[in-house]
Amino acid sequence: MNIIQAIEDPRLFKPFFKDLGTWRSWLAYLRALFALGIEGGPDLELFRLATGLDAQPARVRESFVIAGRRSGKSFISAVIAVYLACFKDWLPFLSPGEQGYIFIIAVDKKQAGIIKAYISGLLHGNKILEGMIAGETREGIVLRNRVTLSVKTSSFRSVRGYTLLCAILEELAFWRSEESANPDKEILSAIRPALATVPDSLLIGISTPYSRAGVLWELYKQNWGKAEGPLIWRAATHTMNPTIPRETIDQAFREDPEAAAAEWAAEFRSDITAFIPGELIEGVTVPGRYELPCADGLRYFGFCDPSGGRQDSFTLAVSHRSAEGRAVLDVLRERRPPFSPEAVTQEFSEVLKAYGLQRVTGDRFAGEWVTAAFQKFGIVYRASEKTASELYLELLPLMTTGGVELLDQKRLKAQLANLERRTRAGGKDLITHYAGGHDDCANATAGVLVMAQGRVPRPGRVSFGGEIVSGPQRKPEEVRHVGPYTGPRRGRVFLPGPTQKVLDRDEMIRRTLAGWRKPSEDDDDLTI
Repeated sequence: MNIIQAIEDPRLFKPFFKDLGTWRSWLAYLRALFALGIEGGPDLELFRLATGLDAQPARVRESFVIAGRRSGKSFISAVIAVYLACFKDWLPFLSPGEQGYIFIIAVDKKQAGIIKAYISGLLHGNKILEGMIAGETREGIVLRNRVTLSVKTSSFRSVRGYTLLCAILEELAFWRSEESANPDKEILSAIRPALATVPDSLLIGISTPYSRAGVLWELYKQNWGKAEGPLIWRAATHTMNPTIPRETIDQAFREDPEAAAAEWAAEFRSDITAFIPGELIEGVTVPGRYELPCADGLRYFGFCDPSGGRQDSFTLAVSHRSAEGRAVLDVLRERRPPFSPEAVTQEFSEVLKAYGLQRVTGDRFAGEWVTAAFQKFGIVYRASEKTASELYLELLPLMTTGGVELLDQKRLKAQLANLERRTRAGGKDLITHYAGGHDDCANATAGVLVMAQGRVPRPGRVSFGGEIVSGPQRKPEEVRHVGPYTGPRRGRVFLPGPTQKVLDRDEMIRRTLAGWRKPSEDDDDLTI
């Protein structure tokens, strides 16, 4: 019995479909997937529009469906999984005592629970299929034919070590992980060898599209409309599920055309792209370097991303500028919730002091409690003048020119790789994490590296006129024009270190010619 016959049989799956006529597009896809042949007319026309192919493939080992939201993807995933588990004889491909697995890999626990409920409902809702159940676990259902249906969340570690008969990847375009920069690629790399030992195994991906990055986008770009390779099927919501009201879709397009095109028309978004390529991140990461100790003669900078201890992490980063001109990340500490904000503030204050720092810069959207908390432990907290998005935009050219050195930390690399560039009206892009994600490590790192590169001495001469007042005695010394103009004529000139005596003219000129730089609160000032 093939899958179409099982769906149309009133003793099996047909009662689970409210109106089988509204599932016609999915039945056309299933005919293509299982090489059952598509008859002429509307189904054949749909096949050509959805796949870009003229002829149906004789056999499919891999297929990826790109469909709009609410098109019935999860239910069809469950139907395919139950059919393969119950109606196909896998015993010839299993060794004595070996268990075969059908995995449905979901984007998160909530989605996994929905699919598990569909599978359980299909099996328990039919007396014939219910008799095949040998046991049930939190993740799946064990059948008497040595096949286990298992629903898992997207982690490459969770799929290793199994003999896979089929793997269905749910919402592949939205797989994210703060432990991996490329979870979709890593999971595929783990799944394909597990499927290789079973000749009739099947790999299916079903997802709404998202940004033009990641495995699903690459597979679509490389294989849609080509006879060789995976079968790629792309169709809008209303094509796959005509029961969705048109006015719902039309309203979505009026409110946000770019988002609606992805969610309802199954088009990859052009306004969201990956911000930093994974290859670039690896290129500026020093393998095996996890933290650097404080060294004499270096000037350090500190940046933190505070948190109240409930949802986000509290992070601290310390950096310096190397003799070669690179911004070097020395320390990256993260405390994940839940935690005591005061205890973490005290801990991070000790880290700052260990690197000779008495002040730290941080996210300007942090609450007022941060300033008081750090002050309690002898650290001055200053809010950053730049947003996280602005810091990321400044970090990218530093990375592309090899101007930074990153620590070899997985969460940092994953958060940087998961940053998204969102095009906004007015031409200024927004750089941020994906919905539901975090960028606490990335934010602290970007802030401290930009600080290290921003505090660069500017060699050359400074030309100005007027009186120079310095030191506690505030005794003026007149300085005439010196060299070509490279600095401000009015305002303040900042020199390093505390000035305990009045600077004479020659000393003033010597320090000025050594290089003018941006002001620091560590410096005394000369008022012009």
